[in-house]
Amino acid sequence: MKRLSLQWRLTLMTAVLIAATCIFLNLALSRAGMFYMDKLGQAIFHQTPTADFMISIPGADVEQLPPDFEIQINDTKKIFTLSSWLITLLITLLSGCITYFVSGYALRPLRSFSDRITQIQAENLMQYQSEEQQIPEFQALSHSFEAMVRRLSDAFSSLQEFNGNAAHEFRTPLAMMQAQLELYEETAHPDMDAETAELLAMLKEQTERLSKLVKTLLEMSEMNTIERADAVELTALIEEVLADLSPMAEKRQISLLQEATGEVLLQGSDILLYRLLFNLVENAIRYNKEGGAVRVSAEERADTVEILVQDTGSGIPEADRETVFQPFFRVDKSRSRAYGGVGLGLTLVRKIVELHGGTIRIAKSDAQGTTFAVTLPVHAA
Repeated sequence: MKRLSLQWRLTLMTAVLIAATCIFLNLALSRAGMFYMDKLGQAIFHQTPTADFMISIPGADVEQLPPDFEIQINDTKKIFTLSSWLITLLITLLSGCITYFVSGYALRPLRSFSDRITQIQAENLMQYQSEEQQIPEFQALSHSFEAMVRRLSDAFSSLQEFNGNAAHEFRTPLAMMQAQLELYEETAHPDMDAETAELLAMLKEQTERLSKLVKTLLEMSEMNTIERADAVELTALIEEVLADLSPMAEKRQISLLQEATGEVLLQGSDILLYRLLFNLVENAIRYNKEGGAVRVSAEERADTVEILVQDTGSGIPEADRETVFQPFFRVDKSRSRAYGGVGLGLTLVRKIVELHGGTIRIAKSDAQGTTFAVTLPVHAA
């Protein structure tokens, strides 16, 4: 019952109520009908007068009555009972069908309200407006929801503004620290001991990591303002990404293979789609096996484009496949820190995919490698 829609619940409840009412009326009418039919038989065959019912028939006429009159009365009683139950069943089914269509019409504003809610994303919260021409109950619900959306939009805007401002504030001192460390490194220091050199190397590594983190946060905070109306040719974009990442792949002897053939066009942001492909391929290289391979393909299917990024790494545990897109999540923290990165690569990828109205999932992951599947609409959302 819990899995049924509201329309089916109303239909079943109404049908049960009508069926119970019809059964009660049927039993009452049947009992009354049987009672008077029995009295009629008694009056005719036994001439037993009562205060309520009496028929007077001359003796000569009684002999002319059909001998099967009592059988006919019994048959009539059976037909009456069967007909009353069939009518009850018919009324119940007919009322259920009518209730289903009437409740569907009555619940149409709720369906419309639900459809509008499903289209709401974090990026278009303020685009929601309640419809004025609604029945009072739905209008009150819609106004309440609109007020909640407005509060959520303000909260998201404040959070986004804070992230952007914080990232800007962090970027300046980090840039100064990096510049000072690089200047100190370029200067000869013959009296520097091994412990100091190790400390400086650690500081340089961590400031670079923090700079990457700040850069990624800035990209995420400013992503909503980027237009997504470019005509992007994916095959050429994949080729560009693989060329940019080829030095990184060569260091680990990893082959980069492009399996996208022909012209695959879609509408979106060239900058964001480049970042999407770059992050996926970079992750595939970073967490791959020495001497492995990375395959990238793109195929147009009706109104969508599917992009596959396959690696030959050790795979992602099944328990982590839903959380791998969360910020700062790492499957293997020790390996992730050894390979670099800030833990926001896949989070950024998912945000770009959502901005384009698409989906991303792990299509396959086992000991032979992992395949990320990105599905994007040909026309931007």
